[in-house]
Amino acid sequence: MATILLVEDEASMRLLTCAKLKHQFTIICAKDGVEALELLERQPVDLIIADVMMPRMDGYTLVQTLRDQGNGIPVLLLTAKQSFEDKRRGFSSGVDDYMTKPFDTSELLARVRALTRRQGEVVSEELAFGDLSLHLSSHCLRRGDKSVRLGFKEFEVLRLLLQNAKLVTPKDDIIAKVWGLDSEAEDNNVEVYISFLRKKLSFLASQVSIGTVRKVGYFLTTSDEPGSFGGGGMP
Repeated sequence: MATILLVEDEASMRLLTCAKLKHQFTIICAKDGVEALELLERQPVDLIIADVMMPRMDGYTLVQTLRDQGNGIPVLLLTAKQSFEDKRRGFSSGVDDYMTKPFDTSELLARVRALTRRQGEVVSEELAFGDLSLHLSSHCLRRGDKSVRLGFKEFEVLRLLLQNAKLVTPKDDIIAKVWGLDSEAEDNNVEVYISFLRKKLSFLASQVSIGTVRKVGYFLTTSDEPGSFGGGGMP
C-alpha cells in the first residue's frame, strides 16, 4: 500500500482529505512545510499532497526545497488558487499535478493513483489507451497495423493526455508543460494541435477520440464509453 504525506494546516480539511484516502493508502500528516521536511527525514513516502497557503513554509517553497535537494517525490498541490499564474508558479517549482478546491473525490483518487503508479512502475517505452499505442522514442502513434509519426508538439500534447487518460487536462497545464512557463502560447495554440491530433486519430480509424470540456481542457475517451465530462469534438 502506497504511503502518502498529507501537508495541510487546516484541521478540518486535513481530516476530510485523510478520510477520502485512508481506505486505499497509508496516510501520514503534517501541518506545514517545515514539519513535512522533518517527517521526510524519518519516513519515506510515495506521494506528497500539499496545500499551498500554510504558515512557516507554503506548498510552493516545500516543493522547491525538495527539488533543490534532488528529491523527486511526486507532489500534488491542493489549493483554492485558480489563476494560470498560480499554476505557472507551481509547475515552475517542480509540482507534478495541481487540483483546485473544492475537488471531486473520484478525481482526486484517480490523480493520486496515477502519480503513485507512475512512481512505482518500470518506465515503459510505450503509452497505451484503447486501441492506440504511442512509442516514446520514435514518436510513432500506432493502431493495429497502421501507424503515423507525430511532430514534436503533437507528441508532447498527446503524451500528456495519455498520462492523464480519462481525466480532464486543462489547457493552461498543456501550455505550461508543452510550450513552457515563459511562453506566449495561448488557448488557440493548443486548439490547433488538438485539431492535428484528431486528424491523425481519424487517419488511423481509432476508437479513441479527444473530448472537450469547454473553456477548461481535454480528455481521452473511446467509442464504447460515454463522454462523461460532457465534452464535444470541437476545441
